Amino acid sequence: MGSEAAADALCDVAGVTRDAQPIHRVAVDGFWMDATEVTNEAFGAFVKATGYVTVAERPLDPAEFPGTPAHVLVPGSTVFTPPGQPVDLRNAMAWWRYVPQADWRHPEGPDSNLSGRDRYPVVHIAFADAEAYAAWAGRHLPTEAEWEFAARGGLTGNLYAWGNDFMSTGHYHANTHQGSFPHHDTGQDGFPGIAPVGQYAPNGYGLYDVAGNVWEWVTDWYRPDYYATLATLGRVAVNPQGPIDSSDPAEPGARKRVHRGGSFLCSDQYCSRYMVGTRGRGEVSTGSNHLGFRTVK
Repeated sequence: MGSEAAADALCDVAGVTRDAQPIHRVAVDGFWMDATEVTNEAFGAFVKATGYVTVAERPLDPAEFPGTPAHVLVPGSTVFTPPGQPVDLRNAMAWWRYVPQADWRHPEGPDSNLSGRDRYPVVHIAFADAEAYAAWAGRHLPTEAEWEFAARGGLTGNLYAWGNDFMSTGHYHANTHQGSFPHHDTGQDGFPGIAPVGQYAPNGYGLYDVAGNVWEWVTDWYRPDYYATLATLGRVAVNPQGPIDSSDPAEPGARKRVHRGGSFLCSDQYCSRYMVGTRGRGEVSTGSNHLGFRTVK
């Protein structure tokens, strides 16, 4: 499990493998996993059956935002908004914005809807939303170790879920970003943006979209030093559950869980975390239009 430091050279921005080192040995018990990311259709069935309201749809508590005018406290979520020209890649705020009334039903904002998107992955999902769906379905979210074992599809040690070459057969294996990030996605892989699930060949275990399309929540708290902690044990880690708390030096105090798999925004110019041994992370109450999940049993 994990990534070699040498893989960092596959991205123009350094550091994509830094928190995924060192490679260490892990064993997990057997499990079943959703073949695809949870879709709008499946999540809609859950909402219809339970009346569940996602975090992005809930009223904001003024006590959590002292001094903020009431008219600003509108439910919503973060939406990728490509700038009209090249920008400094050190400033992610150049392509992300908070959009009032953006949520799973309105993925680009209040003027968008799910027409024709039943088979697209559900997005704008906070960690609690993913957990609630999983519990209703009689399943749970995967641990990070379970996710990586499944995503590798039996190809232990390879860079990608399909092998060691990004374009091994002359065809794209995942929905990622081509062109110039972040302002222009050429869509050479067939989709300039999010794609319906299952558009590319599955991995060796029959799982689709374990690289690209949307990031996926896993249960582990995020700490950049967790792999090093496991490696110092000097033995195989059996069913690791992640650290007991969260710590991200880049945002002290933020409670973050691990994301896995990369998204349609991942690019070798900025974030090549479609590599199967790499990691992402996110604050637990925050969703976006490139974040979803899948479940296990």
